[in-house]
Amino acid sequence: MDVQFSKNKLIGLYIEIDDLLKAYHAFLSKRGLLNGKQATRTPALSAAEICTILVGYHYSGYKCFEYYYRQVILGSHRDYFPSAPSYERFLDYLPRVTHLLYLWLFYTTCRARRTSLYFIDSKKLEVCHIKREHSHRVFQGLAAKGKTSTGYFFGLKLHIVINNLGEIVCFLITPGNVADNNHKVLQHLLKDLQGVCVGDKGYLTSLFEWFYKNGLEIIKRPRKNMRTIPLPNYKHRLINMRPVIESAFDIMGTICDIDHTRHRSPINAITHLLAGLVAYQHLPQKPSVYFPSLTKEQSTNDYLSAA
Repeated sequence: MDVQFSKNKLIGLYIEIDDLLKAYHAFLSKRGLLNGKQATRTPALSAAEICTILVGYHYSGYKCFEYYYRQVILGSHRDYFPSAPSYERFLDYLPRVTHLLYLWLFYTTCRARRTSLYFIDSKKLEVCHIKREHSHRVFQGLAAKGKTSTGYFFGLKLHIVINNLGEIVCFLITPGNVADNNHKVLQHLLKDLQGVCVGDKGYLTSLFEWFYKNGLEIIKRPRKNMRTIPLPNYKHRLINMRPVIESAFDIMGTICDIDHTRHRSPINAITHLLAGLVAYQHLPQKPSVYFPSLTKEQSTNDYLSAA
């Protein structure tokens, strides 16, 4: 990666998170929610700098955070972080910014455009090999055994909804045994959306009518054992566009490096996961598809005419 581009990217990330944290602390202070106790020792790096380093890792091209920190932050970019501590000390800072990275990611999802065309899916996040599930201790009580189309796994699940421009609109992290069509999961992910949402066969749900009355139509490919209902051509086209979310997951796993099975701390694992998702949101190019917007009335008329 070009060094100058990397530095410019770090500057842009720092400005955004620093402005967001200033507004966040002003909000808390105005409502008297800030803790009156002051820390006796302040970290060498500010919270904005820590978040910038964590997110910047996913643009560096490194696949090992320790090498990235030692060679980039303590090396070529030392002039940007003159107070950066040792790598071992920096790891102690991670739990302090987990909630701030969540805030940053939530902020980017709120900024994502509501385009009326969405895609929903889940991605498995393995924390160890399935054969070591009974001896695994790091995520004990958090991870669970689940099943996807590729087989069983032990870990967590990342549920996301993206728009047709590839931007994450909503997300949720659950144990691996939570079904894709779980009612609470769907209500959390889709409750404020209107338009059309495309999913796979796993999103067959009895909440279809409830979502439809609230302005969101869920389109999915029927299962083999279901009675075939004729679908309008545009719905077939939308279903064929669903792999765009698979492309988004592929970028999250390869470029943003959210797949990792050797974490030693669950809080640090979630911190790196959130940082990777924030990095994805700031990618200049994301997988996208384009389709003319459809109103609920058009969708209803096309369905009735096809039936």
